[in-house]
Amino acid sequence: MKRIIISLSVLGVVLVAAGCNTTESSRNLADPMVPGKVLAQQVCSNCHGIDGNSINPTFPKLAGQQAEYIVSELKEFKSHDRSDPAGYQYMWGISRSLTDKQITELAEYFSSQKNRPDKSDNAKLLAEGEDIFKHGIPGGQTPACATCHGKDGAGGGNGVFPRIAGQHADYIAKQLWVFKNTNQRPDGTLMKVITNGIPKSITPEQIKAVSLYLSTI
Repeated sequence: MKRIIISLSVLGVVLVAAGCNTTESSRNLADPMVPGKVLAQQVCSNCHGIDGNSINPTFPKLAGQQAEYIVSELKEFKSHDRSDPAGYQYMWGISRSLTDKQITELAEYFSSQKNRPDKSDNAKLLAEGEDIFKHGIPGGQTPACATCHGKDGAGGGNGVFPRIAGQHADYIAKQLWVFKNTNQRPDGTLMKVITNGIPKSITPEQIKAVSLYLSTI
C-alpha cells in the first residue's frame, strides 16, 4: 500500500510539472511553439504590463501601438541594429530566439490593447508641448510632430511612425535625446535631423514640454 501511495504522489508531481510546461503556459523564449499571446502575458508583462500599459517609465507602453511598428522594433532588437542602452540591456536577449510568427502575434496582441494616458496638471508645460506637437518649433527646421505621427499622435505611415500619444513622458524624452545625440537607433535618421534642426535645435525645455503633453493624450 505504501508503494502505491508513493507512486501516485510521484505521478501527481509529474502531471503538475507537465501542465506547467505546455505551450499555452510557458515562459520558454526558445520554444517556437509558444504563442505570442502567451509570451506577452507571461514574459513581456513583467516589464510592459499585461495589457501593455507599463508602470515603470523605463519600459515603454505598448498598448495601442501600431502592430507594424512593434514588429519593426522587435526585429531591430533581434538583429542588434537598435543599440540604445535600455534596448540592448533588456531586449537583445529576449528577442534572440523569437520567430517571425511570434513577433507578429506579440505585435497583434499589444496593438489591440487600450492605451491609458498619464495625467498632469502643469498647464504651462502642457500648453507649450501642445503647440510644438501641432505647429513645430518656429525659427528652426522642427516640424509639427502631428505631421508624421498623426493629429492624435496615434502613429502613421503604415507603422513607420509610431504611436506617441499616451506614452510615458520620461520615455519619450529619453528617446528624443537618443535620436538627437547618438546613432544608436539607425532607423531614426529623420528624427536625428528633426531634433537637430538648423539653425535651431530642440532644447531640453522643449523636449520636456512636448514629452509631457504627449503622455497625456
